[in-house]
Formats: sequence, structure tokens, C-alpha cells
Amino acid sequence: MPKLTVVTREGQESTVEAESGLTVMENIRDNDFDELLALCGGSLSCATCHVHVDEAWMAKVGAPNDDEDDLLESSDYKMANSRLSCQIEMTDELDGLKVRIAPED
Repeated sequence: MPKLTVVTREGQESTVEAESGLTVMENIRDNDFDELLALCGGSLSCATCHVHVDEAWMAKVGAPNDDEDDLLESSDYKMANSRLSCQIEMTDELDGLKVRIAPED
């Protein structure tokens, strides 16, 4: 199983076993990180699963598509490394991925 490192809004860093084939959002939710709301459940209709991807991983994770980018525009905390965690599928190639949960808008 690939590892996923999650940094909370308070800066607490935890590494968890992630399940390949699930999204980063599902893996975060399934590992009891309550501050990631993910209100739409991954249907790309909100931005409550906003994360900042560690710069070292941006090339592997890739840029958001147009629909995702439109939703991210609504956040005061959008950065160049912003992604919606529901749009990143966890794979073995992403073993070691590190994300920080973005501040709540």
C-alpha cells in the first residue's frame, strides 16, 4: 500500500497507509481527518476537499483540469499547488505523496 502524508491545518503531520484506486480525499476521510469536509463526496461540485500538494509532487500529480480550477478560484487560499483531493487518484506511483489541508474558506 502506498503511503500518504497529511498535514493538518494546525501543522500536525501524519503518514497513513493509503488504498490505491481511491482518491486522496477518500483516503484522508477514511483515516479520520475530520477537518477535510468533502461535502459533495467527490462529485466535483464544491471545494471543501482543497489541499496544497507538496511542491516535490506537483509534476506527478499534475495540474487541475478546467472544472477543478474553476472551483478552486472560489477559494481565498488558492495557490499554484492547489488541488481538490477528490480529483487525485491514489496510485502506487504516488507512494509518499504529501498534502496539506488548505485553510477553510
